[in-house]
Amino acid sequence: MKQLDFEYGQGTMSAMLPDNTDVFIPGVTVEDPPCIPQEQLEAAYLESLAHPIGMPRVSELVHRGSKVVFVVPDRVKGGEQPTCHRKLSIRYILNELYAAGVEKKDILFIISNGLHPRSTNKDALALFGKELYDEFWPTGQIISHDSEDPEHMVDVGPTDRGDPVRMNKYVYEADLPILIGHVMGNPYGGYSGGYKHSSCGITDWRSIASHHVPSVMHRDDFTPVNGGSLMRTKFDEISMKMEEAMGHPFFCCDAVLDSKARQIAIFSGYAKEMMPLSWQVADKRTYVHWAEKKYDVLVFGMPQKFHYGDGMGTNPIMMMQALSAQVLRFKRVMSDRCVIICSSLCNGFFNDDKWPYLREVYEWFQRDQMNELPDMDRLGEYFATNEEYIRKYRYANAFHPFHGFSMMSCAHIAEMNTSAIYIVGAENPGYARGMGLKTRATFEDALEDAKKKFVGDEPNILALPLTFKTAAVHLCMKDPALDPMDAYGRKGKA
Repeated sequence: MKQLDFEYGQGTMSAMLPDNTDVFIPGVTVEDPPCIPQEQLEAAYLESLAHPIGMPRVSELVHRGSKVVFVVPDRVKGGEQPTCHRKLSIRYILNELYAAGVEKKDILFIISNGLHPRSTNKDALALFGKELYDEFWPTGQIISHDSEDPEHMVDVGPTDRGDPVRMNKYVYEADLPILIGHVMGNPYGGYSGGYKHSSCGITDWRSIASHHVPSVMHRDDFTPVNGGSLMRTKFDEISMKMEEAMGHPFFCCDAVLDSKARQIAIFSGYAKEMMPLSWQVADKRTYVHWAEKKYDVLVFGMPQKFHYGDGMGTNPIMMMQALSAQVLRFKRVMSDRCVIICSSLCNGFFNDDKWPYLREVYEWFQRDQMNELPDMDRLGEYFATNEEYIRKYRYANAFHPFHGFSMMSCAHIAEMNTSAIYIVGAENPGYARGMGLKTRATFEDALEDAKKKFVGDEPNILALPLTFKTAAVHLCMKDPALDPMDAYGRKGKA
């Protein structure tokens, strides 16, 4: 037998698994492409900014008096080390802006939290580092996007498809809007960065409700994750509608990152032309062609705190979203009878300060003919317009209430694509059962039950330690011809 430790609460839980269990850890089992050595980062940034793709360099787009707005991702993505992409790219672009005559007073930073919690001063300090924070925070030049601020949102009209587009007014009015993004594997449309950044980070819930909903997320083109889905197309359409309304494109500076949030490559310029090139590099790190067989059992663990914050691994709705995100990433290597076995504290800690509405959402799901998660979709607007929940988003650093419905739309994907999901180690197992999950005390108990009911006596097992502590990959079959969908949404192609 093989002993492995999986994330659980604040620590780990051990499992004894068969000797033939395969193990995959991003960046370890298959090494990432080499990152740019630290001493070469400055040269890499200056080279990228000097030769933007598809548009002039920053110094040719501004002059004295130009208003510049940086759109910067929140703490969900990108790393916070001194050499992280945010901190370096901003500093090098600022140098070029100042050299072109732009004054400090004409620069604004917007943290593009979208429906995520608006950032605190401590968040801003972690994101920007002390030097930039001390330079711009005291003067009010670092702010957090507020999608519910009627005075600073602009309706630029619908896309040709009819999707509503409302965007941050500061960005809309800028002479030069700059997107600082990270090209990292994302279950929603393949990659973050580029047009995903703007379409989700500086819009409002109605714009986001055009794509983070069952009618988009439950389509065949969405699972497994790929860059050819309707959702990805909508990201592009919404952001290009913004550019059309502004009368000029965003200037993007994106970094392809490795498992430790280090820069593999830097890309600058016009997102429409730049994204396909950055994806070619990112594909080598993200779509990992490794598996030689399909797996009947996926085993991993869920800590209490990850990605969206403390309580994600104990809040039953956020737990389901996290499970579904892994299905999106690993569907290519899952057999048709696949089950998931996942450790989670599942103790009923909803973190009501961070997700003030999700306890009520969970209670709704337990009654009133709510048989599956898509049945909840009809309540999206009811929650999204709740004034008290909106106040907590605007003034108490909580998630926007519609965010929970985008999570629930994703959450159903796990149910759609597995035979069963077992939660092990739940302190309050009723919360897991309320989401349609099975519960067992240990990994071993869950595996024995799965063998009897779903996968037989000799299942192929894939163990995934550090699933939520390491930047994930989209795992693929070693033979690309065996994949149900390639990275760009094409069926059965390399």
